[in-house]
Amino acid sequence: MGSVPERETVVADEAVQSQKGKAVVDVKRLSCPEVGEHVTAYLDDELADDARRALEEHTRGCADCTRHIAQFRATIAAMRDLPATSLSPVTRDRLLSAFRAARRR
Repeated sequence: MGSVPERETVVADEAVQSQKGKAVVDVKRLSCPEVGEHVTAYLDDELADDARRALEEHTRGCADCTRHIAQFRATIAAMRDLPATSLSPVTRDRLLSAFRAARRR
């Protein structure tokens, strides 16, 4: 995010290995783009504890990611006040097709 070099924070990788009967967690760094990828899961409280802690640690030292999350929260709050609307079936189908195509990339 922004022109500042990406700050990385340690986060537990999903792979857990066993070494002498103890769990050893492979560790990687959480970058600004990864924070962006996980922001909705974070705001929905759907991140694993290690990932949540890593994201929070990253944002403590990264003003760009902190701002990004604040903007997401502000958008969610603003959208909450809007009336619900329905999409036409044609528009709904077009959007769903576009989302599916984007997932495959």
